[in-house]
Amino acid sequence: MRPYANSLRALAFALLTLLAACKDDSGPEPIKYGRDACEMCGMIISDPRYVTEVRGGPENRVKKFDDMGDAVTWLEKKGWGLAATKEFWAMNSEDGKTWLDARQSFFVHGDTPMNYGFAAVPDHREGSVTFDEMRAVVLARGSTSMCPPDQRTGGAKP
Repeated sequence: MRPYANSLRALAFALLTLLAACKDDSGPEPIKYGRDACEMCGMIISDPRYVTEVRGGPENRVKKFDDMGDAVTWLEKKGWGLAATKEFWAMNSEDGKTWLDARQSFFVHGDTPMNYGFAAVPDHREGSVTFDEMRAVVLARGSTSMCPPDQRTGGAKP
């Protein structure tokens, strides 16, 4: 059985290497609360009820946000729009643990970290709005006073 041991090790190594190379670039990534920063405003992400992630752009990378409004505003400012956004995730504000497809979610009004006032919920309910309705309100309103200037653009507000 000894001759097969080296072959089994080599096969195991090859399989692990292959699996690592085939990383699935889809789905939301874990948030490191208290450490990860919002892509738009640079503030530390601390409240799981309002976290948003988008995957897309030329590098198919994940961008993390502390408020849905920051995500919508950043996408518009960067010119990604929805077409270049492969995935758009919002945390279920009711449990702060379940990711929802933001484009299929509904949004209720409430206090949010950057004061855009939209929290994702999984189903339609009294007073909720669709993703498209929420997005239109956010873009018409512009950046909130809670969102400091974007340091990545030399301090100019979007």
